[in-house]
Amino acid sequence: MRWLLLLLLALLTAPLRAEEVVLGLSQDQVSISTNFDGSEIIIYGAIKRETPIPESDPLQVIVTVSGPLVPVTVRRKDRRFGIWINVDAVDVDAAPSFYAVATSAPWDEVITNTEDLRHTVSIPRAIRSVGAPMGVDEPQAFTDAVIRIRSNNGLYALKEGAVELRESTLFNTSIRMPANLTEGDYATRIILTRGGEVVSVYETGIDVRKVGLERWLFNLSREQPLLYGLLSLTIAIAAGWGASAAFRLMRSG
Repeated sequence: MRWLLLLLLALLTAPLRAEEVVLGLSQDQVSISTNFDGSEIIIYGAIKRETPIPESDPLQVIVTVSGPLVPVTVRRKDRRFGIWINVDAVDVDAAPSFYAVATSAPWDEVITNTEDLRHTVSIPRAIRSVGAPMGVDEPQAFTDAVIRIRSNNGLYALKEGAVELRESTLFNTSIRMPANLTEGDYATRIILTRGGEVVSVYETGIDVRKVGLERWLFNLSREQPLLYGLLSLTIAIAAGWGASAAFRLMRSG
């Protein structure tokens, strides 16, 4: 395969330093159009080193892809006087709009808790929540709710053992990006570890942008919200009238 030959050539010609990553992406841009139903990014690479491969403490690879950080308000409902109402709310300062983690081995084998905290690798560590208001019970439950909801929507994922690592030198994996992506730069990291300790980090990015009609509508909603609202109302009225006319024709026929 061509990419494999290019990676091996890079290993031979690159200057010898500590263990580092030579990375490739199947695509570094994702275009969101009206018929966009998701995308799969293939991430592959090789590891260059200046010393022989150690026999103990095998090398492990972690791949993370993180969407733009956005604040989130999480509310908790409770049944009061026979109806469900919001009783508590916690502001999560910054949560990735998308976050995927793929590893070459089970999570407990690839990184320690200390290194996870230092490099914010796992999904819970990637979410920043400074604190909950006084009087809110179990504030961690609000962060857990963000993770659960976004995992169910395909926006958060942990794929243990999904990185294929051959002879501690070549690796590859794929990250599925769903249709409901937020526009922006998606930070991509390749983390090398030994014995749970991080030995090298390589960072790059994937650019996600709306194109065509999606881009035009997005810009219109931001730059001319009144016109966007009138256009949406006109389309809704026209769609309703069209459906009503079609129904009358079906009944008369």
